Amino acid sequence: MIRSLKIYIYAIFIVIGSGFKLRKSKKLASQSSNQLNKEKIFAGPKMVSQKVIQKTKSDVHVYGQEKLPDEAVLFVANHQGLFDILVLIGYLGKPIGFIAKKETKKLPIVSTWMELIHCVFIDRSDRRQAVKAINQGIAHLKIGHSIVVFPEGTRSRGSNLNEFKSGSLRLATKAKVPIVPVAINGTYQMMEEDKGKIKPSTITMTITEPIYPSDYQDKKHGELAASIQTTIQETIRSQDTANLGKYEINEAIH
Repeated sequence: MIRSLKIYIYAIFIVIGSGFKLRKSKKLASQSSNQLNKEKIFAGPKMVSQKVIQKTKSDVHVYGQEKLPDEAVLFVANHQGLFDILVLIGYLGKPIGFIAKKETKKLPIVSTWMELIHCVFIDRSDRRQAVKAINQGIAHLKIGHSIVVFPEGTRSRGSNLNEFKSGSLRLATKAKVPIVPVAINGTYQMMEEDKGKIKPSTITMTITEPIYPSDYQDKKHGELAASIQTTIQETIRSQDTANLGKYEINEAIH
């Protein structure tokens, strides 16, 4: 647990140290929302995320970045653990915001960064506020800000996915933007697997083929959610199978 505590303390100091960049980013945000400024603002959270991941001594392997559309998209990812968020911010390759729990708005410095990268805070217990938050997310997408959602609603803490809920997909279908499924594997081994104790892991993040409005316009949201879940689950299983094969080969060699 001492190692985990050191990483928590390191993360806190890195966040505090981002205060200077935060002030500069707030000025940029007040000036313009062009692509260059979005990249400059996002550089702060990206740097913090990468440094924390590196401190855990984990390896991150990203596949499929060439498939990223230039336009704003709704990223739909599975949710193995808390480190999913840092992996996405640090390594996805595109500025993103999140649909986040309202409780995160209480975090000093972090919540301000989240506002600058166009995160949306949602209170799922308040239906009226939840609808308002979804509409805000749709508006962000329409003006060019990509958003990530976790349709499982909670961490799976393993390779098997929980059932995808279809409600968050309305962000894409209402804004008429592409949906990009993202398969994340290995993050649950960083913390959730060992009762909160942080340890290194090999993480893979695979960006799959975008689903454009012309592809999903005739599908029901439930059907679309099930299809995306299958894509992500099959991607993770193929990675697990490949990793198992590598392990067996290494064992045979030694």
